[in-house]
Amino acid sequence: MQLDRPSKTPTHVAIIMDGNGRWASARGLPRTAGHRAGVERVREAVRTAHEAKIDYLTLFAFSSENWKRPETEVSDLMSILRYFIRKDLAELHRENVCVKVIGCRESLKPDIRGLLDEAEDRTRGNSGVTLVIAFNYGSRNELARATRLIVEAVQAGRIDTRSINEHTLSAFVDTAGIPDPDLVIRTSGEQRLSNFLMWQAAYAEFVFLDCLWPDFDREEFFGALDEYSRRDRRFGTIPARAERAVGS
Repeated sequence: MQLDRPSKTPTHVAIIMDGNGRWASARGLPRTAGHRAGVERVREAVRTAHEAKIDYLTLFAFSSENWKRPETEVSDLMSILRYFIRKDLAELHRENVCVKVIGCRESLKPDIRGLLDEAEDRTRGNSGVTLVIAFNYGSRNELARATRLIVEAVQAGRIDTRSINEHTLSAFVDTAGIPDPDLVIRTSGEQRLSNFLMWQAAYAEFVFLDCLWPDFDREEFFGALDEYSRRDRRFGTIPARAERAVGS
């Protein structure tokens, strides 16, 4: 299906990939089947981001709260991650995709941490879409870690407390150097951030879709981008036309 390009394209799109389990349950399948189907949509989302000329695509792959899920499901998710990186990393590299990983790695198993490091190291010099994978990520944990780093920098004399502002914190969060998301998409009909990019999404536009993640295809992605292109982003100001009307 040929889809028109949106008139205004975001630089950074972040997606909360929700609904794998419900997708599987509706088909009488184990939850793992939903997660595996969701991986296919990850591949398509990266291709669509490239087609739409989006510079940064952040995917909420595994939250710090997901460890509370049944042990068998967590184990399956780790296996899927291993499979995805081992199978898809070479293709992502060929497609000039730069992979970055955000989230806490300290508690991860060495092989998982090694795979994440490998994905970053191998694609570091690529200049295409930057794929940001939020893994073992939680925004509150991220802000706590950033605060700890700032305190350590103050104690070491590298930062004067009087100079600390919002830019200081932005320089210490996991996404330092990455522009804040312009658009946050969440699938499955849920309408909340779920501890995802709470600092970075302060001025993001939100599009909530009823479709489950394994059904999020190119058409759904372009539909969300089209919705974004119709939004009037003001960042606390008023539209120019309204300003002219006030002054007339």
